[in-house]
Parts: sequence; structure tokens; C-alpha cells
Amino acid sequence: MPNYVDNRQIKKPLLASAPVWIATSAELERLSRKLSHEPAIAVDTESDSLYSYFEKVCLLQFSVHETDYLVDPLALNGEGSAMQMLAPLFADPNIEKVFHAAEYDILCLKRDYHFEFTHLFDTMIAARILGWKNVGLGNILHERFGITLNKKMQRADWGFRPLTEEQISYAREDTHFLLQLRDLQLEELEKLGRLEEAREQFVRLALVEPTLRQFDPEAYWNIDGARDLNSTELGILRELYRFRDAQARKEDRPPFKVLSDSNLVTLAKARPSSPRALARTTGVPEVVIRRYGTSILSAVTRGESSPQTTSPHPRPRSEMFLDNAARTRLGKLKEWRKERAAKRGVETDVIVSNDALVAIARKNPRTLEALIETSGLGPWKSREYGEELLAVLHGKKK
Repeated sequence: MPNYVDNRQIKKPLLASAPVWIATSAELERLSRKLSHEPAIAVDTESDSLYSYFEKVCLLQFSVHETDYLVDPLALNGEGSAMQMLAPLFADPNIEKVFHAAEYDILCLKRDYHFEFTHLFDTMIAARILGWKNVGLGNILHERFGITLNKKMQRADWGFRPLTEEQISYAREDTHFLLQLRDLQLEELEKLGRLEEAREQFVRLALVEPTLRQFDPEAYWNIDGARDLNSTELGILRELYRFRDAQARKEDRPPFKVLSDSNLVTLAKARPSSPRALARTTGVPEVVIRRYGTSILSAVTRGESSPQTTSPHPRPRSEMFLDNAARTRLGKLKEWRKERAAKRGVETDVIVSNDALVAIARKNPRTLEALIETSGLGPWKSREYGEELLAVLHGKKK
């Protein structure tokens, strides 16, 4: 067991030894065997979403009470299906996997390795259910353990090797304290009678599924300022937006690192017709003009020759499918949720998710059974809120 020092009322595990780096199949096999005997393991991932068009998992962190492990998927991806040795751990119902804000990690691991998940504990979900004011891991670690994370490492390039000492320290701290935090939260959830609510959320979390990234050529309509443009400017924006995505794919970079949204709108309004005019366009970085000037001018020419005379139709959000009656119901449901959340001292979506409210507003169920089928509410939320939701919809007294 690690050494401890007193910190407020909570004991702080010391980072007494260096983390274990795992970069070969043999090392990963030994780690998998060791972790398979643990009742609980802390888990986190680091990806390169700020540096790649198609992001990937670049680091996988595990912690048990004695040791922290850093698994390098970039090294192991060259060794066939080595990462699949971890699949049984994530699927094992006898091993609790403890994450903080697990949804993104789970989506990435399912996308890259097709892992299945059971028996999760998410310390951010637990914090929100408990009504903690600050639920980011950095804030929690500072308040509960006196630990200050290096926040700039959140934007580090995790796909570049070798990792710096700062990155390694940051990565291990993301999991090192999670098991102790889980124990603290478990005690509080049990004390407040919220453990069943939390477990229900953890089960739903394991079922999230990734979607392949798809480029929507009409989504430029959602850019701030797009709806203020005239038809010619909108045509230019359309062509610039499509050029940006093609170039980002080619360079394997996030689109915003090719041209920002504000750059797109600025160029659409300026309509530069020559290299000199482009160079005089205020607000567009010189490096962007140097790299993409010819392509930008071509996109402007295409847009001018084909103005966008009708409104684009990007893929709609779920609420856009609602008719007027459903929108009215949704407004009432949101008002009820707001009052319920304020009474409990939690954020509104802790009560019922927005997706569930939209589904309820659309279908307008009249029985508890229909409400559950429509919304996907689990047993706890159905018992706690089902009759209230029906009363909001149909004006009945509980």
C-alpha cells in the first residue's frame, strides 16, 4: 500500500514510485494477467483530437493501489492485435473500472478496439449526483487531496513520442487518485441513498456507442455569422468550408487548424479576388494566406459563380423534429426539471437527460409503461420521476 500524509480530512496517496511503461506484447500480457486479479482498476485515456483529423487513443492509463501503468497503444498497434489482451478486463463484471468522465474514453476505446464494458464507476457522474459544485477532476483533486494538475497538459500532443516528464506525470495523476476518490464517493452515495441512481447511470454509460465521423457539407450553416451573409457570400462560405475539410483530411489535422470558423466568415465577406486583396484581408493570419492562398482564391471564385440562394439543410438536432405541440410540452418538461434540480441542488440533466425529455415531448406518453418505453428511463428514475413527468404532460395531480 502507498504511504499517506494527512490533508484536511482526507488522506493523500503519495506518488512514491515511477509509473510502469508498457510498450510490448509481453509487457501487456503480464499487465493483463495482474489486473485480472484486481477487484477495481482506475482507467483513463489520452487522445490526439487537437492534432489529427481522425483522432486515436495514444495512451491508456491504469492504476491499482500499489502501481500506476502507462500503456502505449502507438507502440503496440504495430504488434498485431496486442491491445485485444485488454478486452477481457473491460468486459469482466467482477472487476470495477473506475473512470472520471468516462463517456469520451469509452467511445474512443470502442471505436479503436471494439471493447465491451461492464461494471463501471464514473467519479464525475458520482460528483454530479452528489451535487458537488466543481466536478472537473483537477478541481476535485485540488479540493479533496490538495493536488494541482498541470492544466496545459490537456492540450499536449499525445501522439508525439517521446512523451515529456510533464506529460507522464500528468497522465498518471489522472488515475492515481481515482480509487481513493471512488471510495469516498461510494460512502457519500450510500449515506444519501443515491447509490442506486448512480449505478443506473453507470450501466447506461457502458452502452454508449461511437459514430464514425461524417462530414456534413451543409453544416457551414451552423457557423456563427453564416445566417447574416447574402447569397453570394454564403456560396463562398460553402466552398471555403468544403475546401477546409478536404485539406484537413489531406494533412491529417483538425479542420480548425487549417482555417478557423471566424476566418471562413471573414473571407466570405471580404471576397478577395487577387493575392494582393487576400493579403489585405484583416484578421486572416499570414501563415494561412501563405499556405492556402491559391486554394482560398479558387474557393472564392467558385462561390461567386454559384451563390447559395436557398437555405442549407445540415443534419438536424433532435429538437428540430418537434412540432409546435411537442415544443410546448418540451418547454413544460424543462421547467419542471429546472425546479426539481434546484430543489436537489444538482444540474438539470442529472434529473433527466435532454434526449429523454425530447423523446417524451415527441411521443406524449399517457402511462408509466409507455413513458419508460419512450424515454428509456431506468427503474430508479422511473420510480422517482415517472408520475411527475406524466402529471406535467397531462395536468394530473400526483
